[in-house]
Amino acid sequence: MAKRGKAVIDRELCKGCYLCIRACSAKVLAEDLQPNTSGSRPATAVHKEKCTACGNCFEVCPDACIEVYELEEAEAV
Repeated sequence: MAKRGKAVIDRELCKGCYLCIRACSAKVLAEDLQPNTSGSRPATAVHKEKCTACGNCFEVCPDACIEVYELEEAEAV
């Protein structure tokens, strides 16, 4: 079975550079339409079920505001 994952983005740390969106081959991430308190529109996980925990988003984030977790198969549903 394919590996399942979860990407968690800290909305307040994200400045909206969207490098993570471009790095996500599974198209899990997208621009959030709601701004954070600094006025930036952060990235958000919109297709969470597609995440494979590859870590590409984590690797390219210049502000270290993304954490990626591998999920157990039971949690993937």
